[in-house]
Amino acid sequence: MGRIIDFHNHFYPPAYLEAVRSGQSVLEVTEDAEGNVVLHYPGDYNVVVRGHRDIEFRQEVLDRSGIDLQVLTFTSPGTHVEPVERAVAFARLVNDSLGTIVRARPDRFAALATLPLNDTAASVEELERAVTQLGFRGAMLFSNVNGTPLSDPRFWPLYEKADALRAVLYIHPIDPVGVEAMTDYWLMPLVGFPFDTTLAAAKLVFSGAVARFPGIKWVLAHLGGAIPYLAERLDRGYEAFDECRQNIDRPPSEYLRTFYYDTVNFDPAALRLALNFAGANHLLAGSDYPHRIGSLSRMLESIGSLELSPAEREAILGGNAARLLGL
Repeated sequence: MGRIIDFHNHFYPPAYLEAVRSGQSVLEVTEDAEGNVVLHYPGDYNVVVRGHRDIEFRQEVLDRSGIDLQVLTFTSPGTHVEPVERAVAFARLVNDSLGTIVRARPDRFAALATLPLNDTAASVEELERAVTQLGFRGAMLFSNVNGTPLSDPRFWPLYEKADALRAVLYIHPIDPVGVEAMTDYWLMPLVGFPFDTTLAAAKLVFSGAVARFPGIKWVLAHLGGAIPYLAERLDRGYEAFDECRQNIDRPPSEYLRTFYYDTVNFDPAALRLALNFAGANHLLAGSDYPHRIGSLSRMLESIGSLELSPAEREAILGGNAARLLGL
């Protein structure tokens, strides 16, 4: 049996938390009754529990859970919500902290960079630094940047650099446009997150960005939102509407099948749909640990419930991530 690699999980470096708690951030920062930092952003907030910030404790949890390695990523609300100069400094702070962890524990952790996405030139520079100096294989992007879609041409210099580096770009959702309609019942993370991932992927394909930069390895969080479910409808749009053929010469599903999808949707029926859509070699085990909505055990149980060959199971549990990231 190969290594079990958790591709989707999140970490807040203590140095970043110290910076935002010191008043250097635009974020609203509070504490809960247990003394955990709470970071607020539109429609949601993250309680930064011990697993988010204590790498020793996290490794103990992984040992108990039978997880061999995690691909660490930063999480919402990202650094791009800050003024540009601070966004750049915070991104470097986060990436340097993640790099320190990976160098100290290379058998247990890898990482993807965070970028100051409100400044494309700085993001290009930080991606190159993260790949060439820190040894990361790519970066996590948010599904929009302060309301601007990832398909906007302002980001294309970043994709040109990622293409040249043959980098992984992992799209994780953030509060979508229209978040004011999702502020009750936790609808922003429950509905808004997968909606915004779906929208981002569709617009990247229809805009021609995916076709134009074939060296990029795209990954979608939360099983791609609704992409496996809606891909046929996107193809019908390609057939029906001139605008949907303006920048691409193949149906959207052909591009979307080249994407990777993490398994943070623990419904076996949904996993089977994604499996049928993208194939076992394009699914990546993910837990969303340690967010309240994540689960290491449900990650393993849901994948374990699928009817798979031993080779397919090994690929989803870790082989695909190892290949994608050169681990």
